[in-house]
Amino acid sequence: MKFIHLLFAVFLLSVVKLQAQILPSFGDSRTGGTGMQFLKIAPDARSSSLGGAYVAIANDVAALYWNPAGITNVDTGKVNVMFSNTRYFGSISSNYVGAVIKVGSLSYFGLNVMAMNYGTMDETTEYDPKGTGRTFTPINYSIGATYAKILTNSFSFGVTGKFAQEGYGGVTVNNAMFDLGLKYDVGVKHTRFAVSFSNFGFNVAPTGEVSILKFNGAQTINSFTEVSVPALFRLGIAFDPIHTNKHILTLAGQLNHPTDNNETYALGAEYSYLKIGYLRTGYEFFSDETNVVPSMGAGIKILRNFGGITIDYGFIAKSRLGNVQRITLGINIR
Repeated sequence: MKFIHLLFAVFLLSVVKLQAQILPSFGDSRTGGTGMQFLKIAPDARSSSLGGAYVAIANDVAALYWNPAGITNVDTGKVNVMFSNTRYFGSISSNYVGAVIKVGSLSYFGLNVMAMNYGTMDETTEYDPKGTGRTFTPINYSIGATYAKILTNSFSFGVTGKFAQEGYGGVTVNNAMFDLGLKYDVGVKHTRFAVSFSNFGFNVAPTGEVSILKFNGAQTINSFTEVSVPALFRLGIAFDPIHTNKHILTLAGQLNHPTDNNETYALGAEYSYLKIGYLRTGYEFFSDETNVVPSMGAGIKILRNFGGITIDYGFIAKSRLGNVQRITLGINIR
C-alpha cells in the first residue's frame, strides 16, 4: 500500500513538472483553435457553483465528466442517476444525463450522454450577411462509458472512452477519445488530490459537403482541414477545515491547462448542513469570458425509502454573455 501511495505521489510530481511538454501553452493565438468546444462545458449545477473547482471534490455522477475516478465516491446506493439542464442566451441549451452503478466490491461503471440544442439557424455568408434564405441545425453530442476502481483506501482511478459528433450544415466531425482520472485521499483534514486528463483523441477531417453561394453561383466543397479536440489537463486539491456530523465546509482549488487557451485557476467553497442543505460559491480566474460576480448556488437532498433525491441550482453571471443558469436532478437508488 505504501508503494502505491509513493507511486501516485511521484506521478503527481512528474505531471506537474512535465505538463508544459505534454500540454504546451498556446495562449490567446490558439483561442477556439480546436473543434468540439462543447466538450469543455460543465454539465452540472454543483461544479458550476464552485467556479469549476471540482476535480478533487467530484463524488457524484458529474464525476463522469470531471474526473472518472470520482465515481468511486458516489453515494452508497447501487444506482445513481443525474439529469441536468443549462439555459443560455438565444434559446440555446445543454442537456446531460448520466448513471453510475456498482459492479463489484471495488468497481464502478458509468454511462453519460451530453447534447447541445441550438435550434434552427439562418445561414449567412460574407455576401449575404442578412441571410441566404437557407437554414441549418447544428449537432453537438457526446456519449461516454466509464470504468473506475478503488485500489486502496486512499487511491482510485478511472478511465472513460467516448464518442463525440459535431455537425454544421451537412458537414460532420466524428471522433473517439478518452479521459483518465486519478484521486488520492491524504487522510488529514479530509484532504484529497486529483488529476484528470480529458478529451485525448486524434485529429480527424470532417466529412460531407457544403454548398457556398458566390457571385458566380454555388460552389460545392467536400475537402476539409483536420480538426483537433480540446484536450484539457486539470490538477486539483480539496480539504475540509470543518467536518462534523452537522457542519461540513469544503474548500477547493484547481489549475486548468487546456491545449487551446491560457491556463485558468479556480477556487470554490461548499457548506453542508446535515448533508441535506448546501450553499456554494466559487470563481474562475483568467478566463476569456470573465464573471461579473463569483458564481453561486444551492442544493437540497431529500431522503426517501428508496434512496434520495438531490436538486442543485447554479448561477453564473458573465460580462458579455449574460447569466447562465443550471439545474441538476440527482436520484440515488439503494
